[in-house]
Formats: sequence, structure tokens, C-alpha cells
Amino acid sequence: MNENAKTPYYHSKSYWLETCEERLSPRPSLNDSIKTDVAILGAGFTGLWTAYYLLDNNPSLSITILEKEISGFGASGRNGGWCSPKLSISPAVAIERYGKDKTRELFQAMSDTVSEVEHIILKENIDADWEKGGSLGIALGNYGLPALEETISLYENLGLKSELEYLNKDETEKRIRIAGAKGSVFTKNSAVLNPGKLVRHLAKILEDRGVNIFEQTEVLQVKKGSMGKSPELVTANGTVKANVAVVLAGEAYLSQISNFRRQLIPVYSLITLTEPLTEEQWQSIGWEGRETVGSTRLSVDYLQKTADGRILFGGRGQPYRYASKIKDEFDFYKPTHDMLQEMVKKWFPSLSNIKFTHSWGGPLGITRDWTPNFVYDTQTKIAGAWGYGGQGVSTTNLAGRILSQLINEKRNPLTELPMVQHTSRKWEPEPLRWIGARFVQSSLEKVDKRAEAKDIPPKGNTLGERLNRH
Repeated sequence: MNENAKTPYYHSKSYWLETCEERLSPRPSLNDSIKTDVAILGAGFTGLWTAYYLLDNNPSLSITILEKEISGFGASGRNGGWCSPKLSISPAVAIERYGKDKTRELFQAMSDTVSEVEHIILKENIDADWEKGGSLGIALGNYGLPALEETISLYENLGLKSELEYLNKDETEKRIRIAGAKGSVFTKNSAVLNPGKLVRHLAKILEDRGVNIFEQTEVLQVKKGSMGKSPELVTANGTVKANVAVVLAGEAYLSQISNFRRQLIPVYSLITLTEPLTEEQWQSIGWEGRETVGSTRLSVDYLQKTADGRILFGGRGQPYRYASKIKDEFDFYKPTHDMLQEMVKKWFPSLSNIKFTHSWGGPLGITRDWTPNFVYDTQTKIAGAWGYGGQGVSTTNLAGRILSQLINEKRNPLTELPMVQHTSRKWEPEPLRWIGARFVQSSLEKVDKRAEAKDIPPKGNTLGERLNRH
């Protein structure tokens, strides 16, 4: 470990990394050219889960992971801590694209993935503050009720009715008291966790099993393999040549590599965190379990109750940056963080004097059609997964299992899912990308405000809603 590293910088990236009970001193950097069986770009959930399942299938594989910062630095260590059966596309859109049978398989696979993550956490004895408490999708007014009804109807149509439960206003209030809540949909197989603890533990487990993890090592170029030539990851101080495959697992950060510039865009999600609530404050809002909570708002919000008794409130609002720029200073955006803190007080009026101790953020990756891409080219020996659209804690585990099968050139029901070998069409070039992204962001905010003010559900016919439909 590098004892002189600026660990306060890494602790400051999120409350999760701050409380994962590690110094976060970076592992050594790559300073030589080496050969390995599998070379992975990125030590977040995608890269770590892929390595985990590759070793599970073949313990003799040599695996090398290159990480620009430290394990869990990106979305894996900064997200809202949901392990959810949701996907970045809705059941309605999935049915339109893939048909009912494939959509049923897809959402059943996502539900099974939550159980798989729990299985590994228990098997490996990982302390990640995991609790399968379910998830509540709240209608904050009458305008949100049609969205709940549609969700229930779609799951019934798919034969997945047992996954959900509709709760009326009184039933919702028995679980949590939110101002204006008219009802909710309870998703049973959903969990909450400290993602920082999980990602850091996974890295340790892999290291103990012989995986080489080089940190503070930026990949500058990805070289494809060809007949008789191995794929490579090129850095400033050395090259990693892979005998079997290269795996691209950088999620939003892949957008910073030139040939990925238009494959996905980085969209910032921001989070604020309260001080620990008193027992009296918890009683005032009735949130006895650890259900994750969100609403039907198009602008997106997501809450969790942390293991140490705080409320995490996250949402979108940071404007898209021209040319898909990612910078540290974008992790905090005062207008959005102020808005999130006001929403905490609006949802829970009894907490009007609550204090906030942490605010952070980071980019997530979105493809042009909002569909994750799980790919492997048997000719170039390049594999990768990206574009989770904010549902990465669970979807990355599914990605790791699928990529391990693709790399081993094996087939099973998971490798037949619609996102496998799917490449989304490219995002528009700048400045069209910037104009479109900014327009959609502002449009959805206006639609939410109009729906709330008039208590009438969005009709889905504005240009912003149509462009954002997923």
C-alpha cells in the first residue's frame, strides 16, 4: 500500500467510502508490461463481478485489473445503495421491443439477481449493511396513481404479479408517512446496502484469490486483438496483454475514451445525507423498516434509511456538460443539493430542522436507447458492459455472470437476454447532444412541476417525455 497517498480525497467522494472502514490507500500502480489471461479496465462492480465469476468457473485463470483511481471510486462507491430488480428500461418499453416472453425472462432475471447478490454476500461473509427490506414506489399525489396502476397491470400481464403489492394510502402510511402520499407499489425482492463496503470487500476477496489489481493506473488506449495477436490495455508506464480477453468495465468513464465518446453519456446523480435521526424523529415518520423509497416523478428521486439511522435522498438535476465532460467539481452542484435538502423537509415536515452532514455525486452511464450493452467479440477478444442508467448495483452482477459465460464461449438462458450482444446506436455529435440532453432535463422538471401543481398525471405527449421514454 502507498502510505503517502492522499486518502482524504478518496474518503470525500461519498459517505460510503468514508465509512467502509478502510484507509483507502491506493494499491501499487502498473510500472511494467505484463501478460495475463484476462485484463479488465475498471475496478468497480462490473469489473470485480466479472473477475469473480470467471474465477468461479476457472480458478486457474490469471486476471489483472487496471483502475485509474481506487477500487470503488466511481458509481460503485457513490450510488444510492439500492440493489433493485428494476432495469434501466421499463416493462412497457421492453414488451414493445422484445415481446412478452423475453420481457418476463428479463425481469425475472433481474429479480433473481438480487437474490444472487445476497447469496454471495452471505457465502463470502461480507459486511455490507445488507437488508432485503423491499422498495416503495410512492404516488405523491393523485397524479401519481395511474403510474402505479400501470406498473401493477404490466407485472400481472407478465405473470410476475407475486413480485409486487399495491398499497393504498393507509397501507402506505403504515410503512412510511410522506406528505401527500396517496398510495404505493411495494416491490418485495429489493434490498438496501452500503455499496462502498461491498465493492471494497469484493476487491479484497479477488486479491486473496490471486487477482492483480493495479490502482492509480489510467488506461490510455485499448488495442483490439486479431488473428494471432492478443488484445492489450495500454497505460503510460506499461502494457497489459491478454491471452484470453480484455474486459471494458468503466461505465460512465468509458465516455472519456475517444472511440467511446458517443457510445454513452455521463449523467450526474447527486445525493444528500441527514444527520442520524433520533428515535422520536423516526417515530414521527413511521419508517420502521429499511425499505428503499422513490416516487413516480420523472425527474427521479431515491431514498434509503442507512444502517446508522440517517436518511439518504438522491436525485438528478446536475446539468449535462458539453462533450460529456467529467470533473471532480461536478460532483457537487449547489442548486440541486439545496433542492434535495428541501425535498427531504417537504416529504417529512416533522424534520424541518434536520441537519445535513454529507453531499456528493457522480456520473452514471446512459446509452442512446437506455438499454445496457453486454458484448463480447470473439474476433477482437474485447468484452464489456456499460449503460446501466442508474440501476447498476444489481445489473452489474448480472453483467459479470453473462460476460464470464461469453468469454468462455458458453451459452445459457442468461446469454439469450436482449441486452446481450446488443450495441446501442450512437449518441448525436456535439452540439446536438448537449442541446438535446439539456432540453430533456429541463422539460422533465417542468412536466413534474405541472403535474404536482394541477394534480393531473403527465400525458406522456410532450417532446421531452417522448425523448426520455424508456
